[in-house]
Order: sequence, then structure tokens, then C-alpha cells
Amino acid sequence: MPDLLLELRSEEIPARMQRKAAGDLKKLVTDALVEAGLSYEGAREYWTPRRLTLDIRGLTARSADVREERKGPRTDANEKAIEGFLRGAGLSSISEAQVQSDPKKGDFFVAIISKPGRAAEEIVAAVMPDIIRNFPWPKSMRWGKASVKPGSLRWVRPLQSIVCTFGTEHEETVVIPFEIDGIVASNVTYGHRFHAPGPITVKRFEDYASSLEKAYVVLDAERRKDIILHDARDVAFANGLELVEDEGLLEEVSGLVEWPQVLMGSFEEDYLSIPSEIIRLTIKTNQKCFVTRPQGSHLPLEGGDRSEAAGGGDHLFQQNHPTPALRAGPPPQGEGALSNRFILVANIQASDGGKEIIHGNGKVVRARLSDALHFWKRDQGDLPDLETLEASAKKFGLDLKKPLDQRMAKLDALKVTFHAKLGSQGERVARIRALAAELAKITGADAALVDRAVVLAKADLRTEAVGEFPELQGVMGRKYASLQGENASVATAIEDHYKPQGPSDRVPEDKVAITVALADKLDTLVGFWAIDEKPTGSKDPYALRRAALGVVRILLERGVRLPLLATTRDADLLAFFHDRLKVYLRDLGARHDLIDAVLTPEADDLLMVARRVEVLTAFITSEDGKNLLAGTKRATQLLAAEEKKGTVVADGVSEALLKLDAEKDLFAAVKAASAEASDAIAKEDFRSAMAALSKLRAPVDRFFEDVLVNDEDAAIRANRLALLRLIREATGTVADFSKIAG
Repeated sequence: MPDLLLELRSEEIPARMQRKAAGDLKKLVTDALVEAGLSYEGAREYWTPRRLTLDIRGLTARSADVREERKGPRTDANEKAIEGFLRGAGLSSISEAQVQSDPKKGDFFVAIISKPGRAAEEIVAAVMPDIIRNFPWPKSMRWGKASVKPGSLRWVRPLQSIVCTFGTEHEETVVIPFEIDGIVASNVTYGHRFHAPGPITVKRFEDYASSLEKAYVVLDAERRKDIILHDARDVAFANGLELVEDEGLLEEVSGLVEWPQVLMGSFEEDYLSIPSEIIRLTIKTNQKCFVTRPQGSHLPLEGGDRSEAAGGGDHLFQQNHPTPALRAGPPPQGEGALSNRFILVANIQASDGGKEIIHGNGKVVRARLSDALHFWKRDQGDLPDLETLEASAKKFGLDLKKPLDQRMAKLDALKVTFHAKLGSQGERVARIRALAAELAKITGADAALVDRAVVLAKADLRTEAVGEFPELQGVMGRKYASLQGENASVATAIEDHYKPQGPSDRVPEDKVAITVALADKLDTLVGFWAIDEKPTGSKDPYALRRAALGVVRILLERGVRLPLLATTRDADLLAFFHDRLKVYLRDLGARHDLIDAVLTPEADDLLMVARRVEVLTAFITSEDGKNLLAGTKRATQLLAAEEKKGTVVADGVSEALLKLDAEKDLFAAVKAASAEASDAIAKEDFRSAMAALSKLRAPVDRFFEDVLVNDEDAAIRANRLALLRLIREATGTVADFSKIAG
């Protein structure tokens, strides 16, 4: 069976778009071919900075012939109905239709529509122009003279050539020469921009990939990543160092080069007085380079993106206010020291061994580190306008002799906006402060330390380091807090109050940090709910889902009992927490029906909900669990059916109306099991509660064997239904068993 090779070559595609674009190309092309009646054995996408490539193997050479019978109106139908049938079936006259008979419906017209199959080349040529024209780039552009014409081609960067060849492994391939805006598909591609810019004629994927390799292009992005990673490790090791690995940077750099060449540069050791997080981000952000550390040392990972729009910080809500000059402070202390060597990845094999490339990158790195050192020193000095900050300092109990306190006072005095409808950052801190004071009573955190952590938590938003690197919100606050002698729990809480940022991020451990993190996230959620800025569909600009998941994770993973409804006073927001809880528990492997069985609309102690789900999950597969499920389901389902029909159910069970031994025994068993279960639930011993209720299996089975619930006597019937309701009420204290499958 023939194979299809497709390449779309352009100017440099932004690295962040390449992987998805290649996947989109694969899906769009294969979907279109399948829809047109073709099948294929396998398809794989490739990408480099200058090309998207698709290799489709075992494509059918031709789509199958199609014969379709389309049923029409009765033969005695009116003229308009027949005309509509002819148009829909593509017939010119009714004589082209057949007549079929149905014993019940009589004679009716049938159109036999035959569609001959099409050659794969014809199908590819037909679908590709539309795919290219409507390709889902996040951003695209027009170029050249054709760009002035309406409807001209848009692409992420100017599209330069298209390769499209088709053929079997042992036969000569053919070119499928479709055309779009003057670019005609051919069998000619081009290698590396500098090392091999000439044309290369290709036939099928194997010689295409090998020809590109000879022309200094590594087609496979994963292989480029592997080359970069292993060469970088080797270069670092040869110099007595370790590479500080960064998957995101590795992905980006592999999308910047077609022929990766790993080199090592350096900067002055004086710059190592800058915190490692700043050095790493400076070199990564400005030069796309990796940092190194002495062998055996440890470097903590940098903080995640904490912008509110990206998921849980505050930087994007700031106004742009300049920060006056500050004086230098002491250098940072502690683990995580970097070396003064960095790893860069070039796209050319330089004749001088890369000396000029290293020199050029080093100049830029030094300039950026010089700026970073300047920020680091200035942030540790006094602001020049301290007299204007006294009112804000008094409001928050700040000490204007301390640099971080000054920045918080400045943040408040400038009325830096958090959100137009939710006030300033200072107003937000005041809200978080009040909420955190109440939460400290629940978490058991030191109230004074919580208060101090809250008033300093946002202060680093007014530092120059965070102004340059918003990703370091919290991280820099912790460093500056430690430098000015804050309690270790306060410093930790300043960094950790943003956490967890996502499902894989760590959860705060210190009680002070837990308290401030909860207060911060709850204030965000309550605030945006109050102004009706809730997530809709896939849109969540303020990352409220992530904030709610953060609350859920803290409560469950740190064992915090928090009455959310009393805290937030919003039933709709509680339902939002329930949704996040369901997602979290399902990700941990909990069955959705067991979650639904435990989670009631008013349940606001999420830790207890999770514990009930955990116990129910383990219990339901045991013999007692099977008894409990079987013993209650029949009773609750029958009761629900009668309630739906409007059958009268007595308000309570009258012992005088219990005529048979089976119903008397069941009534006694329910009372005993309910009492035992209630005692267990009061002690939060849910397993014992379930075990107590599972004893109802035998009396329930006997009841249904010996007792007719729908007795002719209305009073007896209502009383027996009330007995079933007692079972539902008793088991409902643990879970709604009607929602459990099986």
C-alpha cells in the first residue's frame, strides 16, 4: 500500500507552537482522508523550527465505490414532495427512481445512488488547500504582494514550499501537485538555512529524513531534545559540574534549532551573590540557556507562574509605578549555589568551535545579571519617601525600618489595583488578614505569626526583582523576609501562600502557611463570586478552578476541618468546591457513584466527605458492604417508586399496625442499627456505622419474603412504607445507597 509524505516549510515557527501544530496537521489530514473514504495503517508527525512534516503509511490507493438506497415518498404523493425527493437524490426525473412495495405503506420511490471511488491522489489534492488555508494557528500573518488581496493565505510565518509525494515502497513515487497562493506542492525541500540551503529532491520518508540529516537537519524533535540533554550533561560533567535540568526550557530550545550544538559559557563569580532563582530565570528568560551547579549540590526548583490571570498571583493587577533607588544588602545564604558556567545551544557548527557564539551570549548574560544584581541590592534598601508611608504602616502594623515592610506600605499607599471591582491590593490584604485570623482558630496556627505573614505576603510585588520576574512572587518575599530577620514560619508562609499552583505542586505544610494560603484562595473565590466573575465553560481567566482545587487539596492533604458554607456564605460557591472535590477524588481513583452517594448539596466539611468516600470505597467490596448494599437498595427503590406515584407514607411507624413477625423484627433491627450507627458517626467512625447498618440484610430479606408492602389496607400500607423510610433515613446518615451501582 502506498505512503504519503507531506512537508510544509516556512520561516521560523515559534517554538511554543510547533508541537501542537504538528499534532493538528496530523489530525486534520488523517480525519479528512478517512472522511473521504480512505484508510491508513499509521501516521506520525514531525516538526523543526522551519517545517511541519507528516508521514502516513499504508494509505489505501483509492476510496471504495459507494451504493446508497435513499427512500422517497409514496408513489401517490403530491408533486412538491416528489420534486424535493428528486433534488435531494440528484435525479433528473422520476423515471430514474425505482418503485418498491411495502405491505403496510404501499408503493414508494427509492433512488439508487452510486458514487464511484476516487484515487487517493485526487482526494489529497482536494483536501489539502482547505486544511492549509484554515490551519488553527494561534496567530498568523499575510506577506508579500498577495497579502493585499482579500482571502490571501495566512500562515504563522511566510510559507515557502510544500512537499507532497505518494507511492509504494518499491515503486516510483509521484508528486501530488496541489497549489495554494502560487505555492505548488513538489518533491523538493531544503536543508539547514546556513549549512545546506540548496534544494533536495526526495521520494519517500526514509530518503527525506536521511537527506535532511545530511543537510544538517535533525527532523525528530524528541531526538533533538535527547541530543541537547545528553551533550549538555556531558559538557557539564567534563567541567566538574551538573546540569540543572529544565524540561520546559529543553522543549523550547529544541524548537529553536535544527542542528543542535551544545556549548558552555561563563560569567563572573561576583554575580553568584544573586539568589539562584534570579540567576536561573535571567539566563533562561533572556538567552534560553541552562545553568549548572557544582556536582552533588542541590538547587530548589524556581517558583511557578503566579500571575492571577495565569493562575493564582497578583502581579498582573499592579499599576506601573517606578520604585526609587535603594541601598545594597547582604548576599543570600544557604543551599542551592550555582556555578558561574551556563550551557547554550547553537544552531550552527561554527568554524571557530563556537568562540564567537559563546562570547556574544556571555555579553548578554553579564548585562542581564548586572541588572539583576542591581534589583537584588536595591530591594534590600530603604525607600526615599518613608514619611508618605506612615499611614499605611500604621494600618497594617508595619515597621518602616525594614525593607519588606516598606514595600507593603508602598503597595497600600499607591492603591495598586487588584481588580477594578474588588479594590486595591491593600484592601485585599486587609480582607485576607481578617479571614486568616478566624482560620487560625481552626488550623491551630499562631495568630500573631499568621497576621505578620499576611501583611507581608504581597509586599514583594513592589520589589524590582518581582517586577522583572513575576514568576518569583513569594520566592523573593521569603528571601527578603529571612534577610530582615522574620520568623521562619512567616518567611515560609510568604512563599507558600500561593501554593499549590496545580495538581502536581506541593501543598503547604507549616500551619501558618496553611492558614494564609487558605485565606488568600478563599478571599479570591468569594470576591470573584460576589462580582459574578465565575468560570464559564473552558474560560477561567482568574484561575478560580485552580484556586478551589488548591483549597480542596490543602483541606484533604493537611487534614483541616473547615465549614466552607459558614466561611463563604455562598451555596453556589460550595457547589463549585464540590465539583473540584469530585475531580480530585476521581483522579485518586474513587468511583464517581460512591462520591455521589456521599456528597450532599449541603456538605461543607470536605475532609469528612473524602474520608467517607475512602471508607465506603473499601467497605463496599467487603461481605458486610455487599450485605448493606443489597439490604437497603430494594427497600429504598420500592419506597422511591411509591413516593413518585403519590402513595401515602405515614409520618412515623406505628407499632400497633405491625401485624407480622417479619415487620416487627425489621422495626426492632432498624432501631438498633440506627442507634449503633449514630453513635459511630458521632465518633466519626464511618466503618463501624456501615457495619452496624449491614446487619439489616437478613431482616430486610425476610421482610420482603413474608410481607406484602402494598397491603389493601391503606393504613397498613402507609405504615410499612414508613418502615422502609426508616431504613433509608438510617443508611442516609452514611451514604445514599440508591446512587451506588451494582
